[in-house]
Amino acid sequence: MMMVCGEALLDVFAAAETRTGMTLDANVGGSPFNVAVGLARLGQPVGFFSAISTGFAGERLMRALVAEGVDTHAIARLAAPTTLSLIGLDALGVPSYAFYGEGCADRLLQVADMARVPQALSAVNIGSYATVVEPTASALRALVERERGRALIACDPNIRLNVEPDLQRWRDQLAWMQPRTDLLKISEEDLDLLQPGVALETFAAHALAQGARAVVVTRGGLGAIGWTAQGRVTTPPVPVTVVDTVGAGDTFQAALLTWLAENNALNAQALGALSNEALGKALAFAAQAAAITCSRRGADMPRRAELCTRE
Repeated sequence: MMMVCGEALLDVFAAAETRTGMTLDANVGGSPFNVAVGLARLGQPVGFFSAISTGFAGERLMRALVAEGVDTHAIARLAAPTTLSLIGLDALGVPSYAFYGEGCADRLLQVADMARVPQALSAVNIGSYATVVEPTASALRALVERERGRALIACDPNIRLNVEPDLQRWRDQLAWMQPRTDLLKISEEDLDLLQPGVALETFAAHALAQGARAVVVTRGGLGAIGWTAQGRVTTPPVPVTVVDTVGAGDTFQAALLTWLAENNALNAQALGALSNEALGKALAFAAQAAAITCSRRGADMPRRAELCTRE
């Protein structure tokens, strides 16, 4: 089983004004939450390691995970609020974002909660703001240390400056993860924030030298690039009518891990030994999945039957 670690929250959209206020439309989400759901929809055994509220919002998150087939035994239940990401339009019609997360459950995961996570894991995936807020960040680091060398470690920094605006905190986290990560996937946008002016090739070479077996940089409408010790592979974007890009990066990560699992490459040694041809197929599969998500509203990730069969 793979274990996805990090936050679960509600994205709350301002829908319409009423006589006394406004209506709100709340959707379950959070980048790691989306990756877990994406893996489950693609037919992979997956669990979720996080802390989720015992309140009604937390109960909705739990029901969503269970309905999708995500294992919830590693989740700590806390009498703390659920994180809310509020999205609406300001007086000028410009999208406005407000984040309410201080003291919320997904920031309060403890190192001791790691005991909930089973020992026999095939992969551990971490990323997003849960990796830079305490005490959750320390709990996730402890799990990485426990599983390093046993399970494949995958990381997508997925920077959220509205949660942690200090870029140095994110840089420090990436520096800590690099020698402990087998599969490092990062968006070009996030890389520009963390290491402005650094060439993609330079970043990838450094990450491989630090111990990563594969490095993938997603580039939105420009496709994706991957590197292993065997060389560099590019994949073009899949043509699609874009509705929105919410969840596209999470889908890409879930699909990439799925391809590795389906092709007996979900371990550090096999990942590092992938031929350029095989890596190209993995990236193309992930790009196809991300394109499907982009063709739909919100983080509506594809199911396995919607994707081409493995080669």
